[in-house]
Amino acid sequence: MEAMKIMIGYDGSSHADAALADLRRAGLPRKVEAMAFSVSEEWIPAPASLGGVATSFPRFESEAEEEALKLARSAKAVLKTLFPDWQVHAEAVTGSPGNILIWKSNEWEPDLIVVGSQGSTALGRFFFGSVSQKVLHQANCSVRIARPSRKSPDAPVRLIVGVDGSPDSDAAVRAITTRHWPKGSEICVVCGMVVPPPMASEQMAIEVEKWIAGEKTRTAEAIEAAVKKLRGIGLTTSSVVKEEDPKGLLCAEAESRDADCIFVGATGMGRIEGTLIGSVSSAVAMRAHCSVEVAR
Repeated sequence: MEAMKIMIGYDGSSHADAALADLRRAGLPRKVEAMAFSVSEEWIPAPASLGGVATSFPRFESEAEEEALKLARSAKAVLKTLFPDWQVHAEAVTGSPGNILIWKSNEWEPDLIVVGSQGSTALGRFFFGSVSQKVLHQANCSVRIARPSRKSPDAPVRLIVGVDGSPDSDAAVRAITTRHWPKGSEICVVCGMVVPPPMASEQMAIEVEKWIAGEKTRTAEAIEAAVKKLRGIGLTTSSVVKEEDPKGLLCAEAESRDADCIFVGATGMGRIEGTLIGSVSSAVAMRAHCSVEVAR
């Protein structure tokens, strides 16, 4: 079995430190190849000369990249302490953090990218937007957006997984079943069924009712299959199905159950659902008070 490849974006912020600590409660395997990756932010590419006069900008860029490499190496040291069996690398590059993380992930092809929910500077977020959201939307692999927890690493884990029968939803369930969770860990399978607005014509209303009936049957089968798989690995499993907006329902259930992480698929079942509910994964990643892992 090949080692799981995990890329961790690290900028030295408290949120980045939380992302490292959060990995202890992610059920990850012993056989992992990890990369601690830091980016020296470059807002505007620095010219080597101005008006024919050499500048010292490249020196500053080199120093900034060296500082970023120090951060990556410090993250590597933490990871080796937390996970002695992991193979860990440390790398750093200069550029726009979100773009560079995506570029490096396309080159290295990790199974999972881990980032903190916020970066180190408000100014950087103003220029580049949310790094975590950019990575979430553009990565070709699963993404874990980590938030701090006060719980002991060895305490039972409480999980939420959104299930709608889509391939990415199945990937979220599969990711959970391949992890190793502390004894007594719990999971709740959550499905939110959107109630469509009143239809303009009777014929349209009939068609929508048929579609909803089909969706209920399909999601019921998906939930049953997910519950069976999750119970099969020893997780105490329950389910919640409501006619509510999935985004709000997933976050509400996570908060009421004091969940450690929400697992959700990157995309739902298709264009109709996307039109009705928007991006569930993006909204959950922004709103949740716990870590969120978005599966592909």
